[in-house]
Amino acid sequence: MVSTFCFRLFVEGCAVASMMLGLLEARETAARERVEGLREEAARMAAVLEVAEIELDRRVIAREELGDALAVSAEESTAASAAAPAEGGEVPVPVPVPVSASVPGAVVPPWREGMSVSVLSLDNQRILNVLQDRPDREPVRAKGIAAALGVDNAVAAKVEGVRSKAKRLAERRWLLQEASGAFSAGRRLVASPAGGSSA
Repeated sequence: MVSTFCFRLFVEGCAVASMMLGLLEARETAARERVEGLREEAARMAAVLEVAEIELDRRVIAREELGDALAVSAEESTAASAAAPAEGGEVPVPVPVPVSASVPGAVVPPWREGMSVSVLSLDNQRILNVLQDRPDREPVRAKGIAAALGVDNAVAAKVEGVRSKAKRLAERRWLLQEASGAFSAGRRLVASPAGGSSA
């Protein structure tokens, strides 16, 4: 009698344990499906974000390129009109165009002796400062510059944005670009009267 009772309790206990195990497995399956769904959604959103960042960077670069082209065109037309003699046969004296402090995304002017870095956008000034402030003054790749600026260098589009700015600074002689693609401060920048730096 006792053994039958024990056996019955054992069978009922096994049935309850089996039912509990089934419930836990069902909950685990539901949780696993939810996690997979969220992972897929996160991956999709990361891809959408990367595409949006690339598009933003392309638009910034396009605007900067257009600004550069317009500036070059304006310089060429100013030079052409300055070279043409006036009606009386005299060559007009070129009037210097004042360069004010730059706004973000503004044209990067070619570096000249005595030119203050205040003509550059804040982003470009920050890139110059990163390279200038390095104790060893060794060349740095765009990914390293991005990291020093606090930019997420795991996102290729953001690193490309930094590389684009650094290349433009190198093209305009504010920086040096090595054959390896790394950048370095071409000259020691000194404090300007306004408290910034000048080349």
